[in-house]
Amino acid sequence: MIWLASHQDEVTAQHTGEERRERGRSFTGERLPDDDPRFRADLARHLAAYHLARRYCTGKLVLDAGCGEGYGAALLAGVARRVVGVDRSLLALAHARRQQARPNLEFVCADLERLGALSERFGVVCNFQVIEHLREPSGLLRAFAEHLADDGQLILTTPNRLMSFSENPYHAREYTAEELAELLRRFFSRVDIHGVAGSAKVTAYEASRRRQVERLLRLDPLGLRRLLPEPVVRWAFARLARIVRKRVAGDEGQRLDIEPDDFFEQSSADRALDLLAICRLPRVTATLPGG
Repeated sequence: MIWLASHQDEVTAQHTGEERRERGRSFTGERLPDDDPRFRADLARHLAAYHLARRYCTGKLVLDAGCGEGYGAALLAGVARRVVGVDRSLLALAHARRQQARPNLEFVCADLERLGALSERFGVVCNFQVIEHLREPSGLLRAFAEHLADDGQLILTTPNRLMSFSENPYHAREYTAEELAELLRRFFSRVDIHGVAGSAKVTAYEASRRRQVERLLRLDPLGLRRLLPEPVVRWAFARLARIVRKRVAGDEGQRLDIEPDDFFEQSSADRALDLLAICRLPRVTATLPGG
C-alpha cells in the first residue's frame, strides 16, 4: 500500500464529504461499481478499454490514473510488471484494497493533477473515462506527461461527443476526435485517435437506451432541468439512469448480457462510442523526487 504522505491529510479533508454522500457503493453518474447488474453493459464498456490496453502493458510499469474500485487495474496487473492505481476516493480505494489485492498491484490516494510524490516514470499511463469530468484538464495532462517515460505511452478514453445523447451532469465537457487531438498535442508530440465501437448487440442496446432517454427528455420540453440546483440534478440523474436501464431490460428482445468482448478498437473515430487516444513523446518533463 502506498500513501502520498504530503497530500494524505488534504485529500482526506477534501473528500470526507464525498464519502458521506456516497453512502455505499451505487451508481452516481460519476462512479460505476462492479456489482450492479442493471449497469452490466456500462461496466462492460468501461472494462473494454482495459482489455484493449493490456497489449500495451505487457511487462511494463503501469499507472492506472483514476482507478476507482480497482477492477480494471487488476486486469492490467495480469500482464504488467507492476501497476499503481491512483484515485482520489478513499471509499473506492478501500474497496479496491479489499477486493483486488495482487502482489504487483498498489493503490495510491491522490488527486490526479498532483502526482508529485510519485518518484517513478511509467511505461504506460492509462486514463479511462476521466477527462470529460474536468473543465480544465491541462493540469491532468501535464502530470501524465511528466510521469511518462521517454518511450512510454498514454492511453486515454473518453466518450465521443458525436455519439452522446444523455446529459450526464458530471461531464464538464465531451470531445470530438478533432477537439481531443488538438488538446492532447499540447502535451504530446505524437497523438493517434482511434475509436471503441460495439457489436450489433451493443448497437441495439444503445438504440434502445437512446429511445428511453429521449422519452424522458420530452417530459421537460422547456429545459427547466437546467435551472435546478446541481445536487438535485445529480440526484435525479442517478435515479433516472436506473429507470432507463430497467426499461431497456424490459424491451422485447433486449438482454443485458453485453460483455467487454462486444467492444472493439477501430482505426477511426467514425461512429465510435468512445474515443481512444494513444499519445507518445511527452513535450513536458520534470525532475521527480529521487530522480
